Amino acid sequence: MTELQSMGARALSASKILATASEHTKNAALQAISQALLDNMEDILSANKQDVDAARAGGMNPSMLDRLTLTGQRVESIAKAVLKVAALPDPVGETLSETTLPNGLSVQKIRVPMGVIGIIYEARPNVTVDSAVLCLKAGSSAFLRGGKETINSNMALESIMRRAVASVGLPEDCIQLLHDTSRATAQEMMRLRGYIDVLIPRGGAGLIASVVENASVPVIETGTGVCHVYVDADADIEKAVNIIYNAKTQRTSVCNAAETLLVHKDIAADFLPLAQSRLQEKNVELRCDKKAMKILTNVTAAEPSDFGREFLDYILAVKVVDSTDEAIEHILRHNTKHSDCIVTENKQTAARFCAAVDSAVVYVNASTRFTDGEEMGFGAEIGISTQKLHARGPMGLREICSYKYIVRGDGQVR
Repeated sequence: MTELQSMGARALSASKILATASEHTKNAALQAISQALLDNMEDILSANKQDVDAARAGGMNPSMLDRLTLTGQRVESIAKAVLKVAALPDPVGETLSETTLPNGLSVQKIRVPMGVIGIIYEARPNVTVDSAVLCLKAGSSAFLRGGKETINSNMALESIMRRAVASVGLPEDCIQLLHDTSRATAQEMMRLRGYIDVLIPRGGAGLIASVVENASVPVIETGTGVCHVYVDADADIEKAVNIIYNAKTQRTSVCNAAETLLVHKDIAADFLPLAQSRLQEKNVELRCDKKAMKILTNVTAAEPSDFGREFLDYILAVKVVDSTDEAIEHILRHNTKHSDCIVTENKQTAARFCAAVDSAVVYVNASTRFTDGEEMGFGAEIGISTQKLHARGPMGLREICSYKYIVRGDGQVR
């Protein structure tokens, strides 16, 4: 048995105990984790500093460095988020449907734990805690593999959480981190069928494609975020300026940040200069098509590859379109089925856009930055699914569970 198979076996064994753990016990474990994060903040920040120093020396770009960095305030926020998960209703055992058949059989559909959930992710230490506590609350073991850039932070967090879980009587192996961050072990993890029930990749396009293409374990595909904001001819300009400013600049290094701005030709001359002025507050580089360049100055000519690109930076691709249909066609060609927005006061246009755009979340007159489990009322999330099977959009506690049927009879035979 390889080391990873041994880890998988321990995770599987722990998941059987978690599956029948009471809500009270699981919440006690989460509360212990939250307090342990605060009690061990100095150790967490010290480990994180090693990762940040190494990443900075290696030339990591500022937006990714920001995602990697922990501060006292960020650790406190992570600890508070754990308590929010504890406060959420337990999804395990929830009745989804119940019916009695003509033959007298009672058929009940209930939510059950997934078992062992594998998460492969990159330079975001908060994901280590988010993933572990969401899996725990949903009654599943977490099998984690972070990136090499954050290994010291992740190992410190894993150790703290395992001790906290054990302190309330749950198996510490319900949270396990793969310490070897080599590509070979990642590939082996993707093939731990029989140990891992589902695999969730969180990161850039390369990571997600690698998991989808190489895994034999079932995968819930989370997506990169090439998110569009389309400003329609009937848009309220003030709303549109505020929305694109927030969607692009509130935090650039996240998958729900806007990467492309589409503007109807009838409103472009009025809207684009105002949008540019606002975006200049954060020094956003505008990469414009020929029509937009005729309206704006001090901008960069867009390359074809800029449309459909996830910049994760203060860069925005801009295109002027002749119609809503052209905007929809552009989005369908270039988006990643994550989050796309229309700004319009025309209800019929909005309805057509919502029906035609095939994304996990479609917005009317609101920033794409709301594609987030907590913001959408799910309490927390383990990722944004851009596929169509099992789960789509922000995946909260319910989405990382499975279900089964309980059929009760009184001697019926077929």
